[in-house]
Amino acid sequence: MIIITQTGIAQNHNVVKKPEMLRHMKRQEIRIPDIQGYETLKCDFHMHTIFSDGDVWPTVRVQEAYYEGLDAIALTDHIENQPGKKYVGGDQNSSYEIALPEAKKRNILLVKAGEISRGMPPGHLNALFVDDVTKLDVPDYMDAIEEANKQGAFVFWNHPGWQAQQPDTNKWWDVHEEIYQNGWLHGVEVFNWDEYYPVAFEWCNEKNLAYLGNSDVHMASAYRFDLENHRRPMTLVFAKDRSLGALKEALFAKRTVAFFTDEMAGPEALLSELFNASVTVHQPFNVENGTAHFEISNPTNLTFILENEDPTNGAPGKIEIAPRSSVIAQCNLKNGKAVLPYAATNLYTGKTSNLMVELEVKE
Repeated sequence: MIIITQTGIAQNHNVVKKPEMLRHMKRQEIRIPDIQGYETLKCDFHMHTIFSDGDVWPTVRVQEAYYEGLDAIALTDHIENQPGKKYVGGDQNSSYEIALPEAKKRNILLVKAGEISRGMPPGHLNALFVDDVTKLDVPDYMDAIEEANKQGAFVFWNHPGWQAQQPDTNKWWDVHEEIYQNGWLHGVEVFNWDEYYPVAFEWCNEKNLAYLGNSDVHMASAYRFDLENHRRPMTLVFAKDRSLGALKEALFAKRTVAFFTDEMAGPEALLSELFNASVTVHQPFNVENGTAHFEISNPTNLTFILENEDPTNGAPGKIEIAPRSSVIAQCNLKNGKAVLPYAATNLYTGKTSNLMVELEVKE
């Protein structure tokens, strides 16, 4: 006689889950020091959703911002260009209203905003901290910009070198001068998408306008940017605290730096503070016959590329201090110390100028 038995592990034959296939998302914290008693906020003030010509729902932008380490964002859908409106309905305030509960849940500061999108001049301008975006949908662009300012908006000029609007030049038009003289223009986007505009650095310096760097992302950010090797472009804002009121005050006070790839552009004083708060030169060692080794540490997510301005000091011609790392270098000492002048070639203070720093080495 043959007896057949069945053994096995009990399981649910209706549903068998495979959780190992899922990606477990974690927020990628971006380590950038606070400076001057202010909190450093990582921000992106230019992005689009399905409510203009973007590809994603507003809540997705909040989720991306959270996981990619941002603190504040603005959904700046085109005010005049809404190709999806017949499918999704709503108005120019809808993307903000839909995203706001998600932003509150994830502790993301969400700025109510819109993009005034006209031909050149004046081109495209973002209006942040508006009360009602629909009131900016008027025929005359000057009326739209004036209305934004009446609502207390922070207004900045987007992608001034965008070749679709300025194919052969990057010009500050008479119209921009008029807007500026009226007190209606407060910043310039010096970096957008995958390009930056050195001439715009000079405009910011000469006219005391805020430096801004933003993604202008339309598709999913992970599709658009190489997030494995670079951060998305952003604006660093140095605010009194993590609140919308403090964020707005800091923008109007021009306490901003554009951060893109491994580079930054902004006022000299702010870049200098960031460098000094990030980099530590430690006490020299292996001191012998007037030379010494010394270590430079950088616990932040910033990169510093330094070029020696004095070839006689025995220090390296170039030092690259990668994020969250240390490097060892050598130099000559005189009376037990050395002050080594370097140009930070990836920190821009103007169209043709870089931040100058000093590494002080002393026993």
